[in-house]
Amino acid sequence: MFRFALQAIFAPHCHPSSRAASAMLLIARVIFASVLLRFFWNSFATKIDGFSLSDGAYYQILPHMFEAAGYDPAALAWPWHIVVLAGTLVEPFLPLLVVIGLATRPAALAMISFVIVMSLTDIFGHGVDAATVGAMFDPDPYGKILDQRLLWGFVLLVPAWLGGGAVSLDAMAWSRIARRRLNGCKPDLVA
Repeated sequence: MFRFALQAIFAPHCHPSSRAASAMLLIARVIFASVLLRFFWNSFATKIDGFSLSDGAYYQILPHMFEAAGYDPAALAWPWHIVVLAGTLVEPFLPLLVVIGLATRPAALAMISFVIVMSLTDIFGHGVDAATVGAMFDPDPYGKILDQRLLWGFVLLVPAWLGGGAVSLDAMAWSRIARRRLNGCKPDLVA
């Protein structure tokens, strides 16, 4: 079970000999970095105020609850502060993990989940209009939510399915783990 978990997290891709697969994985991660890394970092910046959460974080993540609390974070129950903190902290770190290719599969899956939650919050929490949501197979490719975020999800699906590829920190970690196994040592994940 432990070996399966290590392989699921760090194995660079399904077919180690395939240069085409590694190239595709690198391209997917570079496209993600080019299109979305700064988007998520800028969004993170709107949610912090020095070393604490801004009111914008609460408004962006819990719009209805924050409004019901009179736009006062102190009026929210403590578990909601953890939700806002978690949602804020994953925004810069998960994209970075995908880009550098570290724990790529779980990071990409978590990013896909994050994009889904973000989209649902925009649609139901912020109540954006139908034109902004868009629709599948419509003639307008400018729907900000459905069209764009389906593409984001597809770009993330490639590393979620195949891992980080040969040019990733996963590949470096996996080669170190495999080298230790070949030498008769159990992998030391702490060192």
